[in-house]
Amino acid sequence: MTTAAPLECKQEAGVFAPVINRNRCEGKEDCVRVCPYNVFEIATLSVEQRRALPFGSRIKAWAHRNRQAFAVRADDCHACGLCVAACPEHAITLHRVSAS
Repeated sequence: MTTAAPLECKQEAGVFAPVINRNRCEGKEDCVRVCPYNVFEIATLSVEQRRALPFGSRIKAWAHRNRQAFAVRADDCHACGLCVAACPEHAITLHRVSAS
């Protein structure tokens, strides 16, 4: 993947993190393709993750082979918003990380 930051990435890594709405994500991989920092991977929902979904969302997940995006390297996010813009389901939002 690309290692150079796009011009629109103005935050340092770790200030914001992507949050994926499990009720919306269909695992289409657009976020994986556009993220210059390799923050996302597509993986299969665990049994516990599927059980936590409302019934309608479980059916939707099943229709997409229970595959969804996961922000496995959220600490590397620079909040460029490319993933938010690319997601056809509007399943990704960026949230400021709380200082601990």
